[in-house]
Amino acid sequence: MPALASHRKPRTRVRATAPALGLTSAALASVTLLSSQSAMAAPAPKPSIEDVQKKVDDLYRQAGTATQKYNQTKEAADKQRTRVDTLLDDVAKRTAKLNDARRTLGNYAAAQYRDGALAPTATFFLADDPQSFFDQTHLMDRMAERQQRAVTEFRTQQAKASKQRAEAVKSLETLTEAQTALRTSKQNVQKKLTEARTLLSKLTAEEKARLAELERKKEAEARRKAEELAQRQAAARKEAERKAEEPGDGGTETGSSSASGSGSDSASGSDSASGSGSGSSASTKAEKVLAFARAQIGKPYVWGATGPSSYDCSGLTQAAWKAAGVDIPRTTWDQVNVGTRIATEDLQPGDLVFFYDDISHVGIYKGDGMMIHAPKPGANVREESIYYMPIYGSVRPA
Repeated sequence: MPALASHRKPRTRVRATAPALGLTSAALASVTLLSSQSAMAAPAPKPSIEDVQKKVDDLYRQAGTATQKYNQTKEAADKQRTRVDTLLDDVAKRTAKLNDARRTLGNYAAAQYRDGALAPTATFFLADDPQSFFDQTHLMDRMAERQQRAVTEFRTQQAKASKQRAEAVKSLETLTEAQTALRTSKQNVQKKLTEARTLLSKLTAEEKARLAELERKKEAEARRKAEELAQRQAAARKEAERKAEEPGDGGTETGSSSASGSGSDSASGSDSASGSGSGSSASTKAEKVLAFARAQIGKPYVWGATGPSSYDCSGLTQAAWKAAGVDIPRTTWDQVNVGTRIATEDLQPGDLVFFYDDISHVGIYKGDGMMIHAPKPGANVREESIYYMPIYGSVRPA
């Protein structure tokens, strides 16, 4: 038996390598899957500082647009609230008149109940003499007329009171809708501002420094363009003065130059010296507008604010022109339609300059290509080049 056992063939382990092969395939599959997941989970490339600057500027612009929508809605809500208050006062007064008419009718009814109601024939036979009958009949006719007038007055007051109540209810519904829209506008402003702040808060110190450098370059370029405009305007004024001094038809040329609005005579104060009534008045108003605007420099921008401690852009322009005795609308969208349109080259101090295609920002032209404006949340009222933002157009309110 042992000899036979020594000649047995060893058992072949057919599956000895199978598990190893299976593990290798699984490992490869796992590596491939993990690689795919890693590729899918890889973070998106971080935006450049230029992209961040553009995004932040765009968010602030959108916040400006939402602010003008808020201002517009608030103005409508305030007007509607005033209308509702007036209607409610009218309803109260009408109700008082209705109650007076009701009391008058009640008095007549009580008197008729006390005196009783006799037929005319019975009254004739019970009268002391025919004359007293006719006198009493005449008195009753007069009382009947007064009663009829009282009934008519009651019905009139009742109808008017009902109509005014219906108007008051409708106005209250409109006011509620306006207040809802106001809340929506407010939320939109806050949303845009939150997005901008969140974006800025994620920047590193180095990125914030680079962003500040980009801002300085942007401001420098805007100031360069402002200086170029100032030079052109100064040259235009000098040329207008030269022509005015020429003999002959110089006066005619000066008149046409004034009519065209070029040269910015009021910027140099020559309108006052010329003795022109309208020019002097316009120059005086512009001086008051600028004096007010300068006094607000350093006060914070607060969206929806109209002063005196803070302003948004159109709140500042409205308050400045009001200081000069001129009432202009609340929003940029309405202010741009007031007065006379002015070309950028013909701007004079006090003119309003509007920005962006959606007309969501406005500033007060100071002269030399510069303006005073309430820029954006986080910034104060300040002087800045009108070329800091894309110009939409300009107007001269008065």
